[in-house]
Amino acid sequence: MFVYPQINPVAFSLGPLKVHWYGLMYLLGFLFGFLLIKHRVRKFNLGWSNDQLVDLLFYAAIGVVLGGRIGYVLFYNLPYYLHHPLQVFAIWDGGMSFHGGMLGVTLAILLWSFKHKRAFFTVTDTVAPVVPIGLATGRVGNFINGELWGRVTHVPWAMIYPQAGSLPRHPSEVYEFLLEGVLLFIILWIYSARRPPRMAVTGVFLIGYGSFRFLCEFFRQPDPQLGFVAFGWVTMGQVLSLPMILLGVFLFILAYRCKRTKAQGEEL
Repeated sequence: MFVYPQINPVAFSLGPLKVHWYGLMYLLGFLFGFLLIKHRVRKFNLGWSNDQLVDLLFYAAIGVVLGGRIGYVLFYNLPYYLHHPLQVFAIWDGGMSFHGGMLGVTLAILLWSFKHKRAFFTVTDTVAPVVPIGLATGRVGNFINGELWGRVTHVPWAMIYPQAGSLPRHPSEVYEFLLEGVLLFIILWIYSARRPPRMAVTGVFLIGYGSFRFLCEFFRQPDPQLGFVAFGWVTMGQVLSLPMILLGVFLFILAYRCKRTKAQGEEL
């Protein structure tokens, strides 16, 4: 059994400006993501210029921050923010929704694809394998903030979070770091290297993240302001992940059907 190491959420200060680890983790995720996308563009000869990549990074960053924050406000704590509207901007204290961020990035990619005349699913297939890097760094930020702890348990690796009481809990941020970050990255990186048909990588990402998140929600303490939202065990994270899984399955099947149809047409 372990005790949560109290970590100062402020990495350093520059006069009155406080730089939080949470924000640095997002910055680190964007940096590594950009470098890996640049590598994939070069490897697969996509012909995207460096300026276009920087533009894509800018679009994605705006989509993640705005979508993630708006998603959290709408999906998880709307009554609180209606009474404390200025707190909407306090993103350094945490409170970002991946599902909202994904919607924000999807819209950003759609706009970027239209601007630069690129196929939307070619872009999503290129970006999807590097998203787990950002998910991993984000979970590290959650751990440093001492948030999103798990449910009470007595497994040997349980952790006591003083801010959550004296009972040992699942270190659910670590589970999500390993599954949604490390394992999902490995799966997508290996699978995408095989050059599957368009949409397939995007589909695998949706299936993988949705499934891992759905599983991790069984160990993560539900948000106190929401609790369980259905049947006494379903959480908001699971409700939002299920459509991802279904959409991912649809895109994956459609990708291979289109490939088979194209192959049959070429034979004729």
